[in-house]
Amino acid sequence: MESSSGNTKRKSGEVLDGSNIMELVGNEKVFSNFVDHKFHQLDKDRDGKLSVKELEPAVADIGAALGLPAQGTSPDSDHIYYEVLNEFTHGKQEKVSKTEFKEVLSDILLGMAAGLKRDPIVILRMDGEDLLEFVNGPSYEAEMASMFSEIENPNGSLRQHIIEAFGRLTVDRGIPPTSDSWVFNNIVDPALLAHAGPAWDKAVTQETFLEEFKKVALSVVDFLKEKPVIVAHSENTFDGSGVKRLLSNKFELEKTLNSALENLPKDKNGKISKECLQVALEVVSPSAGLPPVGAIEEMDKVISEAFKMVSADDKKIVNEEEFKKILTEILGSIMLQLEGNPIAVSSNSVVHEPLGSSSTLLQPTSSETEHN
Repeated sequence: MESSSGNTKRKSGEVLDGSNIMELVGNEKVFSNFVDHKFHQLDKDRDGKLSVKELEPAVADIGAALGLPAQGTSPDSDHIYYEVLNEFTHGKQEKVSKTEFKEVLSDILLGMAAGLKRDPIVILRMDGEDLLEFVNGPSYEAEMASMFSEIENPNGSLRQHIIEAFGRLTVDRGIPPTSDSWVFNNIVDPALLAHAGPAWDKAVTQETFLEEFKKVALSVVDFLKEKPVIVAHSENTFDGSGVKRLLSNKFELEKTLNSALENLPKDKNGKISKECLQVALEVVSPSAGLPPVGAIEEMDKVISEAFKMVSADDKKIVNEEEFKKILTEILGSIMLQLEGNPIAVSSNSVVHEPLGSSSTLLQPTSSETEHN
């Protein structure tokens, strides 16, 4: 992978690895010009500060620059938009100065660049070529026969089997997520309608399934050629390495734990209830390379097991040092569980906005280009 380009080319698509962001932030003169221009664009009332409303386009642009779905269309990415806005406003509704805007924007962009370097987002253009290659390839019959046997719907119709099979195929086979309503309504359903017949509502044999699925898939290829679908694909493996890095750096660990305790409710003696461990872990999770609680079911089970080991639900009141010790033990338990059984996660989101025009955040201005 070449570090000189933020959109490294692969056969299957473009890789957003964050290197273009690192180049921008790393050049102080260019970045200052960049911030001046963006701040002026956002400061509509020209009062020298940015309100929450004025910040919203910047937040939307940050997501669009990464190929994230538009805000409000995907719960998986909406929490990122929310966290970005909170970083600017510090969780308050106060206005933000240019200095604050520059500092936070720098931190956010560097954080995103680090995240993209660790877990690149691949932008895939689904135009039917990969699907055609699969359907005409040597593995088609065996793979689809195996899938047919796995579909637990012995009395299901041919149509139901074909829809289920499309839902099980992945972007590796050239199929965008059929759970996306636009994809189903504009790509899959028209292909189904083009081949539907009287026998489609009857019970189906494997031989019929293989033959008819191929016909529909070839129609899907044609529809994808006419209307290519852009998909943001990411993969991540949680193997405990992020937790291990944090636990091995005593200074960073102490700083992160203190930050987690800063806004927790305390009694008159400065003690904290173990009920607050969940909230504290949410604060620590990004530094430990862990996803937000509730985002990944398998990870929630790991966290739940770690909480049981320290009797987190006994509601005891402990002092700050004991609280930090328990939180560290939870992190250690999570690390050991993930080292033994890593959790691999992949996600695919259809990008409905044109990539070239959806974001102006990282497009250089003429003055920036001159100084580059």
